[in-house]
Amino acid sequence: ATLKESQCISTIANVNGAVLVSTARPEAARPVSARNVRRLLSFQRYLHPSRFFHGIPASNHLGYILDDDFTGQAKLLLQKVGNWNFDIFLFDRLTNGNSLVNLTFHLFNTYGLIELFQLDMVKLRRFLVMIQEDYRCQNPYHNAVHAADVTQAMYCYLQEPKLAETLTSCDLLLGLLAAATHDLDHPGVNQPFLIKTDHYLAALYKNSSVLENHHWKSAVGLLRESDLLSHLPTEDRSERLGSLILATDISRQNDYLSEFRTHLDKGDLCLTNGGHRHFILQMALKCADICNPCRPWKLSKQWSEKVTEEFFHQGDIESKHNLEVTPLCDRQSNSVANIQIGFMAYVVEPLFVEWSRFSDTRLSQTMMSHLSLNKQGWKEGRDKQEASASRASEEQRTPATKDSNSKVLPQGSKGS
Repeated sequence: ATLKESQCISTIANVNGAVLVSTARPEAARPVSARNVRRLLSFQRYLHPSRFFHGIPASNHLGYILDDDFTGQAKLLLQKVGNWNFDIFLFDRLTNGNSLVNLTFHLFNTYGLIELFQLDMVKLRRFLVMIQEDYRCQNPYHNAVHAADVTQAMYCYLQEPKLAETLTSCDLLLGLLAAATHDLDHPGVNQPFLIKTDHYLAALYKNSSVLENHHWKSAVGLLRESDLLSHLPTEDRSERLGSLILATDISRQNDYLSEFRTHLDKGDLCLTNGGHRHFILQMALKCADICNPCRPWKLSKQWSEKVTEEFFHQGDIESKHNLEVTPLCDRQSNSVANIQIGFMAYVVEPLFVEWSRFSDTRLSQTMMSHLSLNKQGWKEGRDKQEASASRASEEQRTPATKDSNSKVLPQGSKGS
């Protein structure tokens, strides 16, 4: 096998649940020129003929098994993948940065999708490794760990009674694929940035859902390259996958939310209807994509800091190149707390209120409780910070006042 093939095949969990570690070098350690070329190919993969991998014997060993204690911890944590307090950061450390590969493979196996769709496990492993590698590890937020976190959240939603009782195996397959690939090859900047810098992707997709279209097309390109589903009927698989990923476009939030409310008000959602099931999958993925504020504070706070770091990095680039700084990306006029409070109030809470109406379960109650506590936590932190800044400002003024007063001579002083 070639070096690339050996690296791709040296990761993941096998069917029996053993957690394996990749022997490939992390992207940051690769030569810059190689990373740039790979990035260019990942952007354009779907525009060119597929570069298929040639067969690797299934008997090949899949890399180095972690030490017993390390492996045991990862396997134990993976057994709790359906828990809402699942710590994806810990799991990523325990799998040596291979959380997306291990978690997604495990879920495919849990649902019996490998056997049901007769998926070649070697091809599946290659596909998952390719997905993970096409996420940019230098992004503080939009990286493979975020994709793994969204996939785990999606699994929690797929397990909710209303969905578990009605979703088909094809729904499950597409739902997990969409979650794993929904931010594929994210550049770490938002759509307005791509538009105002005349990026070719903005022109390609006519300034509409630029990132989401790119994630979708990149995912389709990887599916073709891996040859994973070539033995299955095509039908409208690509379009359905795209429809799910495009639903994560935050600029279209109100459109989806309005339709969701209308369905809930009318009570006309029927999940035996394929169209309605697909719409609920879209809403589930939307929730999974922005569920960080609904996680326990320990996890939620880390995600909040990471996404703000990515925002501010974009703002720094804009400032450096004399571009108008996107309001949320201006580190001089924003804080993590203020950004999160606004995000929770205007984006997250309206969506999860409606999801809770649709799926009034213990999980929904837990998410809403965390959301409320986290919002309060950020408000208290902001208030303390503002109070501290106010005291510091007052203390700076006080010595000046004393010095000024000391220069005033008492009445009757001979110094007058």
